[in-house]
Amino acid sequence: MALQPLTGSCHCQRLQLTLHGSLQPAESSPRACDCSFCQAHAAAWVSDPDGELVVTASDADALGRYRQGSESAEFLLCRHCGMLLAVVFATDEGMRGAVNVRCLANAGEFAPEQTVSPQQLAPEVRRERWRSLWTPVRIEVRS
Repeated sequence: MALQPLTGSCHCQRLQLTLHGSLQPAESSPRACDCSFCQAHAAAWVSDPDGELVVTASDADALGRYRQGSESAEFLLCRHCGMLLAVVFATDEGMRGAVNVRCLANAGEFAPEQTVSPQQLAPEVRRERWRSLWTPVRIEVRS
């Protein structure tokens, strides 16, 4: 049985996302990164390595990108309302990413969060972990 995609957006609706795949919220524990950036944004991440994440911006000015710390990953934020929606990184096979569960319409349906410490991993180990766990990403800009 095909599952309904998970959908979400920033507060002002200029950025929207759809996570296609087999992720079942009640059986999925978001990963709460303990770095200062993720903690400041109260971010907790979900992904489906066999799915697809589509991030849609209403216009090119809506999509903000920010790199921090090791600069291994790029955070996607709304330039208008400031909400953190996703994190991505480039691989040879294309972009992969994870969704901040807080922006999903059904955020309350997920299992309890699990704290993770990716900054404790060596950069190459961290990237390999992301490559195996994160979702293929497509970013679309409407205008």
